[in-house]
Amino acid sequence: MADAIGTDPEARDAIQRVIGTLPFVLDHRVEGMAFGKVVRSTVPHGRLVRVHIDEALHEPGVVTVLTGADIEADPGVREYYGAQRADQPVLAIGKVRYAGEPIAIVVAESQHAAEEAAQLVYAEYQELPYVTSEVAAREPDAPIVHDQWPDNSCGEWRLQHGDVEAGMRQADRVYSATYHSPPASHVPMEPFVCLARWQQDKLEIWTSSQSPYAVHTGMQEMFSLPPKAVRVRTLNVGGGYGSKGQIRIEPMVACAARAAGRPVKIELARDEVFYTIGKHAATVDISTGVLLDGTIVARRININYNAGAYAVTSPGGAGQGLSRAPGPYVVPNVRVDSVATYTNTVPTGPYRGAMTSQLSFAYESESDRIARDLGIDAVQFRRRNLLRKGDLYPTGEALKDLHYDDLLDDLERAIDWATPSDPSGPGTRRGKGVAVIIKNTLTPSRSEAFLALRPDGRIEIRCSSVEMGQGVAITLVQIAADALGVDTDRLVLGFPDTDVTPFDTTTSSSRSTSSMSEALQSAAGDLLDQLTTRAATRWGVQRQSIDHRDGVVVEGDEPRRRAPWASLLAPGESELVGHGVFQTNFGLSRMDPMDVHGPVSVHWHQGGAAAEVEVDTETGVVRILRLHANCYAGRAVSPLRVLKQNQGCAVWGLGPAMFEELQYHDGSVSNPNLSGYLIPSIMDVPIDLTGSAIESSDAFAELHGVGEMAVPAIAPAIANAIFAATGARINDLPLSPERVLAALDAARQAEREDSA
Repeated sequence: MADAIGTDPEARDAIQRVIGTLPFVLDHRVEGMAFGKVVRSTVPHGRLVRVHIDEALHEPGVVTVLTGADIEADPGVREYYGAQRADQPVLAIGKVRYAGEPIAIVVAESQHAAEEAAQLVYAEYQELPYVTSEVAAREPDAPIVHDQWPDNSCGEWRLQHGDVEAGMRQADRVYSATYHSPPASHVPMEPFVCLARWQQDKLEIWTSSQSPYAVHTGMQEMFSLPPKAVRVRTLNVGGGYGSKGQIRIEPMVACAARAAGRPVKIELARDEVFYTIGKHAATVDISTGVLLDGTIVARRININYNAGAYAVTSPGGAGQGLSRAPGPYVVPNVRVDSVATYTNTVPTGPYRGAMTSQLSFAYESESDRIARDLGIDAVQFRRRNLLRKGDLYPTGEALKDLHYDDLLDDLERAIDWATPSDPSGPGTRRGKGVAVIIKNTLTPSRSEAFLALRPDGRIEIRCSSVEMGQGVAITLVQIAADALGVDTDRLVLGFPDTDVTPFDTTTSSSRSTSSMSEALQSAAGDLLDQLTTRAATRWGVQRQSIDHRDGVVVEGDEPRRRAPWASLLAPGESELVGHGVFQTNFGLSRMDPMDVHGPVSVHWHQGGAAAEVEVDTETGVVRILRLHANCYAGRAVSPLRVLKQNQGCAVWGLGPAMFEELQYHDGSVSNPNLSGYLIPSIMDVPIDLTGSAIESSDAFAELHGVGEMAVPAIAPAIANAIFAATGARINDLPLSPERVLAALDAARQAEREDSA
């Protein structure tokens, strides 16, 4: 039996995906189902005087219209929710805090009827001053988004290591700059969709979610229900990228179904997806002290993340950003202050590589700026400062299993770093850039798994990892097959269902392959142990004499006795179940936010990117000639899928690097659509797009998640290539032609001043 890990089996649903027959919640129906349409605020900040619903209530087909006042008056509902701070109302109560905030839900017999009636619902507001900038929101006279937090603070963290002031005095040179990343949208192809049904006192939910147990917990708390009174199910999820973690629209749908007395389904339109969750804009002030030989001796970083109108995961997310801010370098003296700030904008949350890309854009842009000023090759500058095995990270933990030298070797090869770019044509310039990043995975967290042996000899995997197109389903089949020593065709895997599948914190943070693999291996050990005991008892032999070979128990090296696993089930026994758990009990949430110190992560994710670009100096248009993305994978469960993930990271990363930006005008999103908000198309992908993974030579190395390792490196790699080509440093994303031209003008002006 060949090992399943390290092979590339075809995804079992590949044909369904291609021909469009894959089941999604979007397609799910239940008897008696009504349809909901959300009515949204038209102002960014205001007192909610009244919501007018009478006209809508009298429309044909309308079942009910629900407002925040109705929810507030229901003693069976906790009207506010939130993963880390319960500050978000199901529907606006007393006040709206961003344009697009839900203020009412129309429930009707058909989607058309709901949409028609929703146009008749309107609100009266007493408008208030608003603030959209995270920097302006920290000013003393800024509008207050939440009365409970008059300084607009949505989380504050501090990290100190060494003596940063002494380090700066030791430095031969100190470089300082400010970098800004704008708000962005996840744009999953499947919009947010949820169906809720109440049956007596039990709530049943089908939802497109990355985190079914987070929804389960949230619904328990909202309706004060025992665990068994809530059932959450997912099917395939059509993309998430962090947007479908935690709870999103489920509170609205559950409350609508409660008010209507029948099942209700809500599917958001595309513009509503933009109004539901986005990426944190961030302003990063970074100062780096270095010696003339390029050695970093001190770094001071101030981070201000734009949380939007509600906390979501920002209080803890600011801490995650803080822990990644120093970059993948040895920095003996560090001070990081990281805050999240309320504003009157769309709430923000994890965005593929959460909280990291805003920082890597800053510290990797600075790496090239410093290297050029000191006359040092940009790759060599990084090598001089890279973290390596045993080095002490600023959080105070000694790091292991680091492979940044290997990543840089691979990046150099991928774009022929040592060879100058081909000569450019008239009005164009070419250059190359690299970037490497460090990211922790969600810690603490918990994953559980069951492996159930059936009478037909097949083994069912029961876990709550969500298939979103990333390939987790076939990956877990491979891992379980490898742990059991059987062929993959013996394994069966269904969809997450909290009545059936055990707890998993979330399918995010590139944790499923690593965390769930540990749970599955533990479950496999438990199942094999039970089978060993049964076989030894049946044959009256010592347990030590029992072995397992491809789904069969055998006795001794020259087996006199053999029995298929299924034959060890008792008459009438439907299954034999192995249980496995992986859990960590340390991490940021266990620390004092004002004194971060100790182990932060189960393991640290490592990734990189390299780019070669051509810049038209007349128009500012950047053409990407070559783009390479890599990561450290530990052991690759499927080398082909790791390659495709890295290429996917590269394509995904092109968007926020080159043109993605959620724009605000008069406090409202002005481009909540796919005509005004651009995402990468095949026309944007360079012909020379490559990816690779560094693997450990250790056969027992950890499995690392790879779904987002290269994303945060894409923008700085491209920005550094532009810098190499033109000498123009761009401090604000995206790298639009307008910003390129402005940076070129600034570079020319600086040259004139230097030569004067």
